[in-house]
Amino acid sequence: MGFTGKTLSGAILASTLVTGAMASDDDVFGWIENATIEPGIMVKAKLDSGALTSSLDARDIEIFEKEGEEWVRFRLKLEDQISGEEFSDSLERPLYREQAVRGAGGRDERPVVLMEVCMGDTIYEEQFSLRDREKMLYPMLLGRRTISHLGLLDVRNTFLQEPNCGDDATIVRQDPEDSQS
Repeated sequence: MGFTGKTLSGAILASTLVTGAMASDDDVFGWIENATIEPGIMVKAKLDSGALTSSLDARDIEIFEKEGEEWVRFRLKLEDQISGEEFSDSLERPLYREQAVRGAGGRDERPVVLMEVCMGDTIYEEQFSLRDREKMLYPMLLGRRTISHLGLLDVRNTFLQEPNCGDDATIVRQDPEDSQS
C-alpha cells in the first residue's frame, strides 16, 4: 500500500474512532450552564477545566467547632435564575478540608465543604471552596473534579443542559480517594 492508501486508511480509521467515541447529547455540557444547588437555588456556573476544585460565592465565612469537629458557617448571596429573587441565607457544613491557594496577592487558605449540585439529571456531591466571588461574573465555578463526572465539555457552546433533578435522580457521591492534580 502506497503513501496515499496509508493516509486514506489512517483518516478513515481516525474518523471511525472519533465517531465511536462521541458522547450522546445528554453527556455534553457547555462552558456555562445553569446548576441547582441545595436548597434548590438555580445559579449560573462556569465550567473551568483550569481549576481543580469547584468554588462557590460565599460571604461571612466563619470556621467554628460543633460537637468536637470543625464546621463552616457561611452566607450564600445568589440570584435564583428562575425567579430572579435573591437568596441570602446562612448555611452550616462540616469542614471537609482547607485549600491553600497561591496567587499574585500571596497565599490564601479557603475552607472547602461538600455540597450537592444538580447538573443535567444527576446530583453530584462535590467539593466547593468558599470565597467571595461578588466581583466575578459567575457565582459558581465548577472545576475538573466535577467536570470529570459530567461527560464532555463543549467550550464553543453554553446552556446545553437544564438541571432537572427530581426525587429519583441519580446521586454521585464524592470520592474521598479522588486526588486529581
